[in-house]
Amino acid sequence: MIGALAAMGLGIALAATAGKNSGLIVFAVIFLCVAGFSFGGFFVVQPNQARVLILFGSYIGSVTEAGWWWCNPFAKKQKVSLRVRNFQSERIKVNDASGNPIEIAAVVVWRIVDTAKAVFDVADYEQFVTVQSETSLRHLASEYPYDDYRADTISLRGNADDVRHTLQVELQARLQLAGIEILETRLTHLAYAPEIAEVMLRRQQAEAILAARKTMVQGAVSLVQMALAQLADSDLVELDPERKATMVSNLMIVLSGDHSPTPVINTGSLYS
Repeated sequence: MIGALAAMGLGIALAATAGKNSGLIVFAVIFLCVAGFSFGGFFVVQPNQARVLILFGSYIGSVTEAGWWWCNPFAKKQKVSLRVRNFQSERIKVNDASGNPIEIAAVVVWRIVDTAKAVFDVADYEQFVTVQSETSLRHLASEYPYDDYRADTISLRGNADDVRHTLQVELQARLQLAGIEILETRLTHLAYAPEIAEVMLRRQQAEAILAARKTMVQGAVSLVQMALAQLADSDLVELDPERKATMVSNLMIVLSGDHSPTPVINTGSLYS
């Protein structure tokens, strides 16, 4: 940079003082031509951009700091953006670990951290991100079931953080070759495929009803035990085993039923 400016200044000075001296004029023209050629090596790097420098087919370096720079005028200066980018995948249909067809999509937040790898190690780094993201997403969906039907199973729907972390780790391993860093991954769509969605909805409803019934029965048993214990402690009434069984049966029906019970008033004795 300094040499180019010095050559231009010297050429201008010689041209101004040469007069009719042909020798000085020749030197002035030479210095001005050299300076003009050297100015072809100046380039500007914007914030969050880089320039990959290639001289006669050889990589000579990258400039990642913003500013005004100079390099060999013969060098090719290829622009590469260092900005953070998003990739939103399309909804793809794939079978989960249980063999059920599901629809899944994700967003990937990424940026370039090694400009040389991004330019020279892959043909098109943006297309590389797209293909590898969809490949990783398909592999992820096939590794986990959609729902966690067992307590010790990681599922796509029930363990979002674990699934997101797994996708990010796998995708980072795939894109390391291209000098790309994965900042974040998120599932943006997850659903059963339309052809089985209705059946799976009924299955989820049945499981919800079963879980609710289980909770109701556990609560009813606790209430019956508490009622029998309080009756025994209060000496209000003595019940033989048969009447206790009848009382337990009646309380379980009342507490666990779907509808409000219809009371029947007994105007006779307890054993009538």
